[in-house]
Amino acid sequence: MWYCSTRGGVQGWGFQEVLFSGYAPDGGMFMPETLPTLTPDTLRSWRSLSYPQLVISVCSVFIPTEVIPLADLEDLVNTALSGFSVPGAVSLAKLKQGLNVLELFHGKTMAFKDLAMTCTVHFLNYFLHKDSLRAIVVVGTSGDTGGSAIQSAKGLSGLDLVVVYPRGRITPVQEKQMTTCLEDNIHVFAADGSSDDVDVPIRRLFSDQELVKRHRLMSLNSVNWSRVMVQLAHFIYAYLHVSGLEEAEIAAPLPVLEIIVPTGGAGNIAAGCIVKQMGIPLCLVAMTNANDIVPRTVKSGDFSMATNVTQTLAPAIDIQDPYNMERVFWLLSGRDGGLVKRMMEEFQNLHRHTLPKALHKQLSQALTSGAVGDQEIVETMQRCWKENQYLLCPHTAVAVWHHYHCSPTAGVNRCCLATASPSKFQAAVQKAGLTLDLPEKVLALDKKQTRYVALDRSENWEKDWEDYISKYWIGKIS
Repeated sequence: MWYCSTRGGVQGWGFQEVLFSGYAPDGGMFMPETLPTLTPDTLRSWRSLSYPQLVISVCSVFIPTEVIPLADLEDLVNTALSGFSVPGAVSLAKLKQGLNVLELFHGKTMAFKDLAMTCTVHFLNYFLHKDSLRAIVVVGTSGDTGGSAIQSAKGLSGLDLVVVYPRGRITPVQEKQMTTCLEDNIHVFAADGSSDDVDVPIRRLFSDQELVKRHRLMSLNSVNWSRVMVQLAHFIYAYLHVSGLEEAEIAAPLPVLEIIVPTGGAGNIAAGCIVKQMGIPLCLVAMTNANDIVPRTVKSGDFSMATNVTQTLAPAIDIQDPYNMERVFWLLSGRDGGLVKRMMEEFQNLHRHTLPKALHKQLSQALTSGAVGDQEIVETMQRCWKENQYLLCPHTAVAVWHHYHCSPTAGVNRCCLATASPSKFQAAVQKAGLTLDLPEKVLALDKKQTRYVALDRSENWEKDWEDYISKYWIGKIS
């Protein structure tokens, strides 16, 4: 299994090289050069697997045994997923009116990021110890990635973690999950800007290949292929348990499953597109909040950022630069690295691009997409509670809104991905007129000391932030 860049400039990299990278040297993202096909027999044999066992089976497809022997891979994944609050790490809620909700938020920071993040950090630590190496991880976060990365990496001797979050644009719980970590290897920055603003200096850092190599710089955002690889299991697990596969006759075509995905940076939707290309019949729905670049791209080919990121009740998807769409474009364009390079460079320079007609046609056939506002989020949370006594987080409500307002195709089951616990979003719960009992680990955050460094906005903020992070902090911790 070899990996290449979505922009065509890099081929033939191995899993360990890709794991320890962020963006590819040509600015693209890493993807497998070939995707295996999952046969009906394979899928049926996987149906009895727990979620951790499924993650192991999926990862073993993309990580050769000479890179991580199977026994080591099993130990790494089982250890990574052992600390979740429910057996098997995930849970499926089957509610009224055909509403199936796959709960992916039972990790330490109560967000789906914990699943792939903790596995990826265990893979990193495996190689760092094996080869006696150190690495510096740089993470930009819209709220959940930073806390998940911190919980996974804190205290590791071979790893320093730099996290940058958008000050005032995330919930108090998300912020405290980052700023209350006082471990020596954790370095938290609060930036005066949006999550898209945060990504600008980080992308600039990774474009400096000399800096990347000198400090062994890498990313734990879903830029990192390992994160997306583990997230494939979300879609396969949903398919195995919701599609009706167990009831289908062996000679019959595989049943179709519709999966509705709250979408921000598009890592999950990219994973879904990969699973679809591996032969699983999925109908994918990418739902966003008012930051609607993905729906506009799917519906009209208008891949353009709005002037400003809109702050909503679902802050983790307050994103106007859904960077993992680059992976989707690469898959659907027939893996045309040259085309993707031209497209993404224009988008990065001008913040807009009109998709070629052929690619837009492929995208609109591969995905359905829509956007909802705060009022729709609130109404969905209220309806789900009234009908089921089941409390949604505002991001999951973005997906469930589609279920309530768009009837599924006859004979097709559907599943909504629940990406976070409502406990992290108390303001949204209160706005919906609902209440919740906060977990002790959330209440305890208020009693803890905090530590972070402010990144104030200057006239030349992009370069100033880059210089401050790279020259002062990365140089210091190296």
